[in-house]
Amino acid sequence: MRIIIDQLLAAVNDHDLNRMVALFHPDYRSSQPAHPARAFVGRSQVHANWAAMFAGIADFRAELGRSTQDGDTTWCEWAWFGMRTDKQPFEVHGVALFQVQENLIVAGTLYMEDVESEAIGIDQTVQHLAGSRPVTETEADEKDGA
Repeated sequence: MRIIIDQLLAAVNDHDLNRMVALFHPDYRSSQPAHPARAFVGRSQVHANWAAMFAGIADFRAELGRSTQDGDTTWCEWAWFGMRTDKQPFEVHGVALFQVQENLIVAGTLYMEDVESEAIGIDQTVQHLAGSRPVTETEADEKDGA
């Protein structure tokens, strides 16, 4: 199954849309749990999405990090890079789980995210998520006068 993922990587880096899309089942199911509205079904949507990606990021390139097999699913780390046509840098990192059956990718669960262009630290992130800013032990001791 890793062979299919390696073929996907090569097709993406060659910008060979037809070779890439041929690796997907006609009824491919895609989900992004952190972005549920992005779910879709069908190889034709894969084609449309990646045609837009290659048009908008002419120098698009992908790197494949670690990967592991779990039954018919390959878990793999991805990094995507390039420069968009509007001269904005493009960088996305994350993990994708691809289910492969009969040498076709039948489903994908993607956890891919844009790399932040603005540095937002952990304290700000926790405050945004929880509504409360974290206080370290040192800060708590100083507040208590210790």
